[in-house]
Amino acid sequence: MNSREGPQLEAVIEIGATGIRLLVAEVGVQGTWRVIDRAERALALGRDVFASGVISRESLLQCLGIFYRYREILDGWKIEADHVTVIATSAIREAKNRDSILDRLAVKTGYRVRVVDGIEENRLMYLAVKYALADAPAKISKANSLIMDVGGGSTEIMVLRKGKMVAAHSFRMGTVIIEEQVKAMRGSDKDMRRFLGEYIRTTGERLNTEFRLDLVRQLIAIGSDARLAARTVGSLVSELYAVIGREEFIAFVNRVGAMGPEELVQRFGVSYGEAETLGPGLLAYQFFLEITKAETLIVPNLSIREGVIISKLAGPDPVVREEFDGQVVASAMTLGKKFHFDEAHARYVTRIALKLYDCLEDELGLDRHARLILEIAAILHDVGTFIRSSDHHIHSQYIVMHSDIFGINKEDMNILSNVVRYHRSEVPNAAHGAYVALPRADRTMVLKLSSLLRIADALDRGHSQHIDDFDIEFAKDTLYLRARGTHDVSLERLALEEKADLFEDLFGYRLIMV
Repeated sequence: MNSREGPQLEAVIEIGATGIRLLVAEVGVQGTWRVIDRAERALALGRDVFASGVISRESLLQCLGIFYRYREILDGWKIEADHVTVIATSAIREAKNRDSILDRLAVKTGYRVRVVDGIEENRLMYLAVKYALADAPAKISKANSLIMDVGGGSTEIMVLRKGKMVAAHSFRMGTVIIEEQVKAMRGSDKDMRRFLGEYIRTTGERLNTEFRLDLVRQLIAIGSDARLAARTVGSLVSELYAVIGREEFIAFVNRVGAMGPEELVQRFGVSYGEAETLGPGLLAYQFFLEITKAETLIVPNLSIREGVIISKLAGPDPVVREEFDGQVVASAMTLGKKFHFDEAHARYVTRIALKLYDCLEDELGLDRHARLILEIAAILHDVGTFIRSSDHHIHSQYIVMHSDIFGINKEDMNILSNVVRYHRSEVPNAAHGAYVALPRADRTMVLKLSSLLRIADALDRGHSQHIDDFDIEFAKDTLYLRARGTHDVSLERLALEEKADLFEDLFGYRLIMV
């Protein structure tokens, strides 16, 4: 706890591609919160990483200097280290020397940095948007929307259908990367526009396979570039968000594009580095606006730093957790449909797997999050048949590992893809690098969840879903699975005999279907 009396203080430091930003929030006893302090210092880590692959010694020293300054601010607020969350995004994430950089930060400042991947950025961004638009009219909060955050090193995109998540992606395309690539080609502003336009058109075609972009009615733009546009030409609806008309935004982008960096610094009070990337950032929003039918931009006055605060406060709330998990499941279902999975089979196996998990919860020793991973694995276990039915478990692992699922970070994706792989009769061995590379606790989770998924899959061997339900009964060292219904279950009983070995080896029970 903080040493001061009264509400709890929480701080978030974000290490981005173009700067390091601090937010201090006061949290009330009822979970309400308000921002009481902010700070921002420009630091072009992205230029280092996207040009040379590493963060330079000079940038590290500047980074440490900024942290020393922020620690003075936090000491002034009497905020202890365990109430400070430090996150790093694309620049640190892609730096070849990131481990040594993070070690120096920890040793010299005492702060441990959590490197978030693109999907985690999406999750934090979604929480911030949801909070900002909580009291907005239904025509805004429930509209088909494209949520977009153009950063220095990556662009995070989410597609919402009637306010519900249907797709989430993280693309390695950001303002600093664009600038560096154009410089490498010795290109002009015209070349930059063409390069960015072609990239976004290709990205739009990919998104169109999941959701028709001509049905999008608003673009929700997150990021400092969008907030600058909102302050200049937008209409403030509340302290949490502003609205910009389509034509007003395009006109503003054209005005900015006609200014040089020095003029932008003088006109908008931004740093020179920010001025250099302002044009590409705004242009990216414009190009996405033009490939949709969106007539307005909604610009929340929040960032992923506020998303971190909201995430910490919302963690124990079962209603918020249930809603978030629903979005994760919806994203997985969208991925399954993309690869033409057998939806009836997937839903059935998922229902059976979750019932097994709930009945055996005391035996498993896992938490709710593990249950969610099992649910997603059950939905996607057969997507590899899109490539080839033979060895489809390996293809399923590949597809899952190289896809984006909203709310599933890199570590969880490693577990999930392995659970999918081992849903058949194959068992892990030393040659399976993706499994061997997991920490011991994660390998154990993979085995437990895979054993349940195998049983659930066996109970629909013929993809006919004719076992309506079942009961579980323990008797000494045997677990009886009693099928309900009048169908012949000989096929399922045979499949269970083939696939129950992993469960029996792990838990010591003999599994019999009666």
